[in-house]
Amino acid sequence: MENSQVSHIAVAEGSNAPKRGFNSLGLAKPVAETRVVVAMSGGVDSSVVAALLKDEGYDVVGITLQLYDHGVAVQKKGACCAGQDIHDARRVAEAIGIPHYVLDYESRFKDSVMEEFADSYIRGETPIPCVRCNQEVKFKDLLETARDLEADVLATGHYVRQTLSGGHARMLRAVDGSRDQSYFLFATTQAQLDYLRFPLGSLHKDEVRRLAAKYGLEVAAKPDSQDICFVPNGSYVSVIERLRPGASEPGEIVHIDGRVLGQHKGIIHYTIGQRRGLGIGGGDPLYVVKLEPERRQVVVGPKEALETHTLLLKEVNWLGEGAIPEAGMAVEAKVRSTRPPVAARLYAEGEARARVVLEMPEAGVSPGQACVFYEGDRVLGGGWITRSLGAWEAAAA
Repeated sequence: MENSQVSHIAVAEGSNAPKRGFNSLGLAKPVAETRVVVAMSGGVDSSVVAALLKDEGYDVVGITLQLYDHGVAVQKKGACCAGQDIHDARRVAEAIGIPHYVLDYESRFKDSVMEEFADSYIRGETPIPCVRCNQEVKFKDLLETARDLEADVLATGHYVRQTLSGGHARMLRAVDGSRDQSYFLFATTQAQLDYLRFPLGSLHKDEVRRLAAKYGLEVAAKPDSQDICFVPNGSYVSVIERLRPGASEPGEIVHIDGRVLGQHKGIIHYTIGQRRGLGIGGGDPLYVVKLEPERRQVVVGPKEALETHTLLLKEVNWLGEGAIPEAGMAVEAKVRSTRPPVAARLYAEGEARARVVLEMPEAGVSPGQACVFYEGDRVLGGGWITRSLGAWEAAAA
């Protein structure tokens, strides 16, 4: 392989290359003596990470996690961590000449991700299982496995950047804004971030595919995974009903003014912002603006009722220096992966809790989603949304 000499982490804020005596992963250690475990999903991104690091002379070990039922996964196209993906990861490891291991994490994945996914919908939330997977499996269990293998770092194919400042890593948005995955990594703790490396953060996707072709990887043209690996064809309701039989309890569809407009077949069939499939017909368009699981109610209202200024958060992961000031602080807040960050003010609300006040309202924000804080390109942390307060609720109160 042609040596690429790529710099993967800046060891001083603002620098684009390692300091003298540091390797491209920001470690003061000879490259050949630096062991790197690469989380290989079988896709093009993690395959290129493994190839790049092997090319530079690192001691690379590839690990692929079997997260979901192998018998089902083999039959399912387009899902991550499926049988074909395990096969692809193994082939890439053979091609570049690194050891490769497949670890059975199915039970951990089911307990930490799938069960929580089902319970979240039952609570009237819209969960993000990929964040939970990073938080509870990949950056927890896999990270410990990497340490057991005496690896110096764990590298992944996520599109985020890092700088090292004051001996600790900071997370930055990727150069390629269309690929940036910092929203999905908000729960990464400081200790995890210090051990992780993200070599693709300064590259664009087309550059990554060209590198895959240069290294002769069979996955160079492999499409990106679009589905949640355990949700066949996007049918999340069938997954919930299988994990939680009887979860589809019927109830009332209620207007925000208190009128009962009809009956629903279970709140797990509805999400905030939904307009179609309500079965109440006639009049002005109505949208799902709130789910009340304890009352088994789906609350609907006009489009403007979807707008919210205030978000309440739990399980806040803070990556900034010091504590959040009592008077709050100005941040940019991102409330879904596909939306740009917006100006906001962040307030601490007790242990691992916070309140975010958006300068301009966002529509269709659901409990169970994440709110991530930024300062420019830097990720300051984030938390899980427990409640979004619409203007109509404030007026009612």
